[in-house]
Amino acid sequence: MLRILRDRFRARVQASLTRAGLTLPWWGALCASAVSFVFTVVALVQRDALLPPEPIALAGLIVIAPSVIWTITNWIMPWVRMTALIIAASVLLIEPVLPDFAPLLLLVAATEAGSVLRTTWGIAIVTIAGEAVLVAAGIWGGLIGGPVYMVAILLGLSGGLMVRWYTRVLDAERGNRDASRDKALLAERQRIAREVHDVVGHSLSITLLHLTGARHALQQDRDVDEAIEALTEAEQVGRAAMADIRRTVGLLADSPSGSAPLPGVEDIATLVERTRSAGLAVRYTQEGDLGRVGASDGLGLYRIVQESLVNVVKHAPGATAEVRLNAGRSGLKLIVSNTLPATVRRAAEDGSGLAGMAVRAAQLGADLSAGPSGRQWVVQVTVPGAKP
Repeated sequence: MLRILRDRFRARVQASLTRAGLTLPWWGALCASAVSFVFTVVALVQRDALLPPEPIALAGLIVIAPSVIWTITNWIMPWVRMTALIIAASVLLIEPVLPDFAPLLLLVAATEAGSVLRTTWGIAIVTIAGEAVLVAAGIWGGLIGGPVYMVAILLGLSGGLMVRWYTRVLDAERGNRDASRDKALLAERQRIAREVHDVVGHSLSITLLHLTGARHALQQDRDVDEAIEALTEAEQVGRAAMADIRRTVGLLADSPSGSAPLPGVEDIATLVERTRSAGLAVRYTQEGDLGRVGASDGLGLYRIVQESLVNVVKHAPGATAEVRLNAGRSGLKLIVSNTLPATVRRAAEDGSGLAGMAVRAAQLGADLSAGPSGRQWVVQVTVPGAKP
């Protein structure tokens, strides 16, 4: 119960500070109020036999009033509080004592002014008013040690300005941290969107090839077995794509949705075989040790091959394609080429998948080139110095 009440009180105080535009922690405002109360009580006890009850009650009421207003309305008014502290100190210094705690109220006012007031002239007014009260108390009230109290006010002002500086630095750090977090979240979402785009684009292209084959088998050859085989392959591709999408989208959740790993460089051969079985004439050759390829590099190369084959299906139907991968000590080299009829060359050049492949290559630190070469469209990726 006590913990709940404490949390509610803390939230209420912090909300009132935020409403007033103050970035101080909740305990800072409470400590300042507690210190001013202690100084006031000690100063009043010191003057119990020197001042009539009316000035003593007035000084105490003036110091308490801003906190009472804060408690009732949940509004913090820095100017009202600082004015109250200066007026209360002025009333108490009608009869100075030795040592005197009343001037310390002026120190609290200067410290709060330096930490919370937004204008230079406001800080100057509070500081000068406090110094003027001390000067007047020294000349007409006989305050002893006035210069020491005046220096203490300046020290309090310095402390308040330091708190202001640290608060601004903290706010800037929090802003940078939030911006970095938002940027990282955006980058992660974009990466996942590219993953989903690649998976969906490839699976739909392969599925359409199988469906086209099934339709031809039924319309032209009346071959039910061949049509069933094509439809079965399309179903398997669709199920595999759904599993891949679930794994990819699961990255958005706090916990992974499955234990199956994302595809890597070893899966390129399976990808090519699946595309070939769907009806695209594609050949795959691989040289070197695939163990040299790291997981992130392998995923990037897999997606580039996937997007390249999708582009072949979309922009060059009936073409023949070749995928060549070389994993050597000096790095990785991937080449995906296909025959390119002149009638579809411009469509291939304008394919939106090239932008995604460029992003993939940039993430790998690789060089990417894509364009026509003679009667072929060639995509070449070079990853220098790839490591396992």
